[in-house]
Amino acid sequence: MQDAVLAMLAKEPSHGYHLHARLRRSLGPLGESMNRGQIYVTLARLERAGLVVCERADGLPERPERKVYALTPAGQQRVAAWLAEVGWPKPDLAEFHLKLAAAAAARLADPVELVAAQRRELLRRLREAQQAALAEPAGSGAGLLLEGVVLRLQADLRWLDACERAWSRVDDEVEGG
Repeated sequence: MQDAVLAMLAKEPSHGYHLHARLRRSLGPLGESMNRGQIYVTLARLERAGLVVCERADGLPERPERKVYALTPAGQQRVAAWLAEVGWPKPDLAEFHLKLAAAAAARLADPVELVAAQRRELLRRLREAQQAALAEPAGSGAGLLLEGVVLRLQADLRWLDACERAWSRVDDEVEGG
């Protein structure tokens, strides 16, 4: 969650409420359970870590002072490192989806290129797992585990294909629009 919040702030400084709304929109139905308080806790942690700064801004008459959060140079570096990361498997595919959405929204990176980098990593891991599975004796417990790893990687690759198709359409619409 921290990296996604940082990436959303890379586009522009924002209020916690606006960040919450953007994250929920990016996640669709999966974002409905996102607690607004979670965003503020995350922002406070990021501020203590020196990754964001908080400034007071004029608000509405009933809320005269609102906090606006912006990235520090260290926060910008962390976003760049997060976008370049190609680790897999993630405990939650929503994080990778948020990476794509945040990268596109802030124009930090091309989502299709992020998908391609992730695919290269998965293909490398798939080759390793397939080679290890072939080296195992038939019917061994380790062979069964490796088969599960291969199946998971294949499924993840299919999902990345779907991501690439979706983000390619978005790019085509932006170029043609």
